Amino acid sequence: MRVEDLDIGDTVYAATTITDDGSIPGGVVGEILAEAGTRGVITLIGHIEEQPERSVYLVRFEDKDLNLGNPIGCWVEDLMVEPKLVVGIG
Repeated sequence: MRVEDLDIGDTVYAATTITDDGSIPGGVVGEILAEAGTRGVITLIGHIEEQPERSVYLVRFEDKDLNLGNPIGCWVEDLMVEPKLVVGIG
């Protein structure tokens, strides 16, 4: 399954660490919004006027206490359907 096949209410994971690029009102540029692998839920799917061919996903990621945070706008490349497993050498 691909991120593009998902809908509102579906679970996703941050593909990489997501930081504030300056688009969060009152936010701090560079602040970490979601660590790579953090679970979230899609709350809205839309487009921005400047790039109508690209979907933007509003995602609420969980914090360390499993509470959902504020919605964050993400591109498809920011998200993955399943968490990547980290394999240890041992």
